[in-house]
Amino acid sequence: MSRVAVVTGGTRGIGEAICLQLKDAGYVVAATYAGNTESATAFTVRSGIPSFRFDVSDFEACQDGVREIVEQLGDIDVLVNNAGITRDGTMHNMNFENWDKVIQTNLSSCFNMSKAVIDGMRERGFGRIVNIGSINGRAGQYGQVNYAAAKAGIHGFTKALALEGASRGITVNAIAPGYVLTDMVRSVPEKVLERIVSTIPVKHLGDPNDIARAVVFLVSDDAGFITGSTLDINGGQHMY
Repeated sequence: MSRVAVVTGGTRGIGEAICLQLKDAGYVVAATYAGNTESATAFTVRSGIPSFRFDVSDFEACQDGVREIVEQLGDIDVLVNNAGITRDGTMHNMNFENWDKVIQTNLSSCFNMSKAVIDGMRERGFGRIVNIGSINGRAGQYGQVNYAAAKAGIHGFTKALALEGASRGITVNAIAPGYVLTDMVRSVPEKVLERIVSTIPVKHLGDPNDIARAVVFLVSDDAGFITGSTLDINGGQHMY
């Protein structure tokens, strides 16, 4: 029987690539999304992957959303915490709302979703959780104290949860992507983007599939001895 995988923020960008790669690898996949129903519907029509709308920063919404996914698709074996947003600004210009929204969406969502699936994984003696961090959570970034803090928190969250899950057959790992060609990166001014690319040793942006292929490996049986790790995928831009 195929394993069930849930990808948060799964209908666009890196999340979409992860969903498609998991489906091609034989998983039953569910994608979650926050608000763009038109885009999510187009994704489902295009891919055949069901999409579920709920706010991953809301604990109760995650409990209800995961319950709905389980009812429709079965017990969840794989969770990919990919959902994330940016609200950039230097500290002296950043308001609490923009700080809190990024922390809740990018970091608290990892707790909310993991909490919703962890008991079932423990009972069945198997689970795979992959958290999508960021190069900016490893190296920092000007104007992103909220985003960098949230992503750095993901890396610590990953290590601690990995220790808790190890004896129950649950692995927990993270991926820290560098600059990947998504809608978020496309919105960066061209001159700024050129400057970013010039700092990447391989001299080009990443592709969402670069991240997706790594996720497929980390959730596979072949990766059963890998837990608590963060895989940097950034073209050599930052070597931790």
